[in-house]
Amino acid sequence: MPQPQKDFADLEKIVQVQFNDQELLRQALVHRSYLNENPDFELQHNERLEFLGDAVMELVVTEHLYRSYPNQEGDLTNWRSALVNSRMIAQAARRLGFEDYLHLSKGEAKDEGRARDYILGNSFEAVTGAIYLDQGFDAAKTFIERELLVELPQILKTKSYVDSKSQLQEKAQELCHVTPQYKVIESFGPDHDKRFKVGVYIEKELAGVGEGTSKQNAQLDAAADALRKRNWE
Repeated sequence: MPQPQKDFADLEKIVQVQFNDQELLRQALVHRSYLNENPDFELQHNERLEFLGDAVMELVVTEHLYRSYPNQEGDLTNWRSALVNSRMIAQAARRLGFEDYLHLSKGEAKDEGRARDYILGNSFEAVTGAIYLDQGFDAAKTFIERELLVELPQILKTKSYVDSKSQLQEKAQELCHVTPQYKVIESFGPDHDKRFKVGVYIEKELAGVGEGTSKQNAQLDAAADALRKRNWE
């Protein structure tokens, strides 16, 4: 994938935000790997913006669920997890065309599938952080409501918020008569933003791989991956 040549003014139109500091939007699309190959690049990578955007996104989604639904905490937690998981936010980033604006190393530019989804999901969080810094909370909230919360009715209709680990365990015990086992494959990132990669095994076979900011989130992501690969959804 070639490095982005597109005008970021077009991206401003896509996200419906005219930035005071357009460099924040550009930085939100700079992956760490690009700086490894281009150390003289004028911008930093997007991980600090991603860290900020993740917090803003979780607050907006949590407040919306709290104000809109009288359900118990467990229901709201499951719905929030379904909205802010890596697959959902990657879909939003791809729909918005962020992929065309990413600054990636040559190696990362060749990767597809889950690796690209992970980068795209991080870019959505980083753009959210950039909007928050440049325009304030209300603008970031409007962006999240328009691009992410719009998916909630479909999530509730299809019940896709059901815990993927529970689904996988039920299917594995029913069809294979075994209980899935989870193993941390690796952990990476700075201490304030540690990431985990977890594999889930069924009958000693690696059935799925997931990533997350906690072992629990990575296990949920791995279970969802296994459900998709085995057509057990």
